[in-house]
Amino acid sequence: MPQGDYKVLVINPGSTSTKFALYVNESAELTRNIRHLDQELASFQGRPILDQLEFRSSLIEHEISEAGFSLAEIHAVAGRGGLLHPLASGIYGVNDAMLEELKEARRGEHASNLGAYLAHRIARQIGVEAYVVDPVSVDEWPDRARLSGMALLERRSLAHALNIKAVARRYASEHGASYEQLRLIVVHLGSGVSVTAHENGRMIEALDASEESPFSAERAGGVPARQLVRLCFSGKYTFKQMDDMLCRQGGIFSYLGTTDLLEVERRIAAGDAKASLVFEAMVYQNVKEIGAMAAVLRGRVDAILLTGGMARSKKLVGDIEHDVSWIAPVVVYPGEDELQALAEGVLRVLRCEELPREFHPEQIAMATEKYG
Repeated sequence: MPQGDYKVLVINPGSTSTKFALYVNESAELTRNIRHLDQELASFQGRPILDQLEFRSSLIEHEISEAGFSLAEIHAVAGRGGLLHPLASGIYGVNDAMLEELKEARRGEHASNLGAYLAHRIARQIGVEAYVVDPVSVDEWPDRARLSGMALLERRSLAHALNIKAVARRYASEHGASYEQLRLIVVHLGSGVSVTAHENGRMIEALDASEESPFSAERAGGVPARQLVRLCFSGKYTFKQMDDMLCRQGGIFSYLGTTDLLEVERRIAAGDAKASLVFEAMVYQNVKEIGAMAAVLRGRVDAILLTGGMARSKKLVGDIEHDVSWIAPVVVYPGEDELQALAEGVLRVLRCEELPREFHPEQIAMATEKYG
């Protein structure tokens, strides 16, 4: 390998899959998406997500070996960051404090909590550093954004920060600007939807994709609060049933019984009025929240960026663009590219373009002014 080249292993664990890639600089030399069958995961049912560490790690190592690559060639390993406490954007070295917080799952169990552990386990074997890049808990809000209207409940910054930040930087690079100079609205259209506002290199507002956002293929998004409370106390549903209706059986699935956006578009083409209404409502909710983010940026928006898996739908992005292009130009980056985003972050560290941050339990970010 030529001098100055870096080989990086990046890992993105999901609930039913483990994606990983080996990069040489910005080029992926090996990419795998390991699907985990229901019967494979059955033995882990009801157990902490970290119990799957050895199972997933061995699969990654086997795939790398089978493809003829050696772990010894790798310069660094990165995993998708999990549900950590609020953090400034950046690249964090995996340390004992981070692993302990993820083990305790203080902010919830999620497959992304495995990212740091998988990176740490493999990096330790070969004597290199492990990192996470822009975890979902990236928080760069001003304090006024945290108040929900009920003192017992605080709004949280939980978004698809890894892909969102990478897309914002990519747009800036393509347009000869720096991310820190731009005012952007970035919408991640995935299994959950994150609508975010960016100013001076910071994500100053974001709708929590699990409870505030427009509805998606499977998530209900922001639903009427008092009606939800009454439903919870109706005695008809358990906690798990309610949680499933909000996070896994909401949105398009709730109305149409499918999470397949292509299937919805086929129904619309065949004249299905209900499918057309549901699709139109999803577009409407995204348009409404993009408008809200334009207000957060005081009407000065350089571009609206649409990304995520659902951004592959020409109909969805076309309908959204039709209604918001008066605010700013719309640019589409279809797909999630989280593996690429991980690699780009670690490469900035290896090339000394950005310093890695150290994770501390006491560094909870409560306002953007506190970031160093």
